[in-house]
Amino acid sequence: MSGRRILAEMRTPDGVRVVLFEDTWLMHILNPDGGHAELEPHLKAVLDTLESPDHREAERWPARERFFKRDAGPTGWLMVVVDSAKEPARVVTAFGYGHGRSPDGWAP
Repeated sequence: MSGRRILAEMRTPDGVRVVLFEDTWLMHILNPDGGHAELEPHLKAVLDTLESPDHREAERWPARERFFKRDAGPTGWLMVVVDSAKEPARVVTAFGYGHGRSPDGWAP
């Protein structure tokens, strides 16, 4: 594995190990120049989204999946994208989703 520092790790409901690299969190997700700095107080919600999502769907990129959690983060939904092309799988981005809109395909 790379020398990147792991900030957190968790398992999806189907047991896949997912890591969140510190640089992904600080330099991509929280980047004030185009990231999602509003997620700064929501690290636990990001991890919870992966461990117990309310909805999951394939991403348009191969080997990527979107995990959604309702009533989490700064908006009505939190979305976390995981890339599983390499071991371990890794968070590539996270952000508040929909601003009141549910993900396509979601049913209570």
